[in-house]
Amino acid sequence: MEKKILQFAVLAFVLFTQNTFAQELYTPRNIKQAYANGTRSKDGKPGKNYWQNRGKYNMEISVDPKTRLVSGTETIIYENNSQDTLRNLVIRFVNNLHKPSSPRGSEVSDDFLSDGLTITSLKIENEIYKEDARKWGTFGNVKLKKPIAPHSKITLNIQWNYPLSKESGREGQIDETTFFVAYSYPRVSVFDDYNGWDRLPHTDRQEFYNDFNDYVFSVKAPKNYVVYATGDLLNPDEVLQPEFASRLKKSYTTDEILHIANEQEMKSGIVTKQYDWNVWKFEAKNISDVTFGLSDHYLWDASSVVVDKKTNRRASVQAAYNVTGTDFVNSVKNNQYALDWFSNNWPGVPYPFSKMTAFQGFADMEYPMMCNDSQMGDPVFAQLVQDHEVAHTYFPFYMGINETRYAFMDEGWATTFEYLIGIAEHGKEAADKFYKDFRVKGYINDRSTEEDQPIISMSTQVSGAGYGNNSYGKASLSYLALKDLLGDDLFKKALHDYMETWNGKHPIPWDYFNSFNTSTGKNLNWFFNNWFFTNNYLDIAIKGISPDKKVITVENVGGFAIPFDVIITYADNTKATIHQTPAIWEKSPKNAKIILKSTKKIEQIELDGGIFMDATPSNNILSVK
Repeated sequence: MEKKILQFAVLAFVLFTQNTFAQELYTPRNIKQAYANGTRSKDGKPGKNYWQNRGKYNMEISVDPKTRLVSGTETIIYENNSQDTLRNLVIRFVNNLHKPSSPRGSEVSDDFLSDGLTITSLKIENEIYKEDARKWGTFGNVKLKKPIAPHSKITLNIQWNYPLSKESGREGQIDETTFFVAYSYPRVSVFDDYNGWDRLPHTDRQEFYNDFNDYVFSVKAPKNYVVYATGDLLNPDEVLQPEFASRLKKSYTTDEILHIANEQEMKSGIVTKQYDWNVWKFEAKNISDVTFGLSDHYLWDASSVVVDKKTNRRASVQAAYNVTGTDFVNSVKNNQYALDWFSNNWPGVPYPFSKMTAFQGFADMEYPMMCNDSQMGDPVFAQLVQDHEVAHTYFPFYMGINETRYAFMDEGWATTFEYLIGIAEHGKEAADKFYKDFRVKGYINDRSTEEDQPIISMSTQVSGAGYGNNSYGKASLSYLALKDLLGDDLFKKALHDYMETWNGKHPIPWDYFNSFNTSTGKNLNWFFNNWFFTNNYLDIAIKGISPDKKVITVENVGGFAIPFDVIITYADNTKATIHQTPAIWEKSPKNAKIILKSTKKIEQIELDGGIFMDATPSNNILSVK
């Protein structure tokens, strides 16, 4: 008997280890090294040796609307918290993508091009460096005269200028006297535990990866220009006339939507102090970037909303827009709703910042505490776009995601929250239709092989629709499929654990996978492997029904572990819906057996994936004779 028990135990151990091995996810060598170094952990938490660098930025920036020249001086106190001695310093300036020599993903006009960054002075620890930024791309490498020792700080002093592009993209000139100024200052690039210096070039497609820094900055602008920016305005009484400063302060404490400055007031030149130049001062701490916009004629609305009901903390909600910007008339109202909904529903984490400003521009692009959105001419669509950009507050700004490499880690979540808040705003039918039309249909109807690249593919290595689908639709579907698999309560618990663990840090995909495994107490590697590491797509089919009409066989042609409904129409014209979660594919990823319990005569069986649109819907219906 003991021998048989021992044999059984050995067999069980072998089967367990084989199954565990089969469920291991592909892990790149540098990530394995991070585990070995103790900077990251296989339980999805930062390792005991985790670190990240950060900086304190003090900047004085000036914008000349007549010349479109942005100039500035900055002092950066940079902390090297790593165990490495840094012999180089990588300075990033994303705006250099406007230089003719910079790589881009599409053609641009001459108005998009500029000379890029000019550094007039660079000192590191008071030593002068002669760096010709005209030779830089979106980053430049500075060889240090004195290396930066582990756990030490250095001080950089930089004076610089660059021209705003006449053609606005994510930043630049909006109209003759309106500008959105993003990526406007040289910054120390990220040095992290799994790749070292971030030297990936930015294009007009890839997005961003930044450290969490503290900022105190000022923007010098001519009189009658209002400056809207990331962070808290420190000196409203110094830059605004008393009436308008009073309105702004009132907006911080009320749900009432106030018109801080209307069209006539802006035209009359009575809003700002009438010095030749005003200096607007802002502060933001522990944040991954700051940005600002300015205009001498934009309308200015503001209010606030309680975002944390436990503490009654409010966030300011503002909008700056042209008189022709009809989509923005309800911007503050919509963002009051969005900040409240995101704080209390999905993701259900109180909005972490003090402000959100919607600025009318061209990019439909997110920034910390700001979004640069275009006039759509469709208030419903405009609201959804704004929801999407505000959702980015959590991914990548609450968590310092490397969007350049892994865009699905933020765009996929923002798309998911966009869909979920859309249900609350417009009903499930309308939200489903928009999601399918805007996020899924183009992908599922495009049979080119690039559409089916694994989501885990680095975002710099896929292009066109392949980039868009991996980052947005497919990634979002994976999160929604996991929500269906786990149920709302367990999914939210795992999401909150992941967000709390990596708030203010730099998570990578494997941290997400491992964190959810730990939080749920489940080995979800089969699911993550299915969705992120394969070239699967969306396609299921009814393969047949047993002779006794009791068992339906469903084939997973495309391979993705998706949820779906089995809709049964009986001979008496009644219907029944049997929901299947993605769990049905765990043990048998290609074929599933569904047992029918009703004794009523069946007339038709239909598979409905809902937003998980099917590539060949014609084989999803079976007439039963």
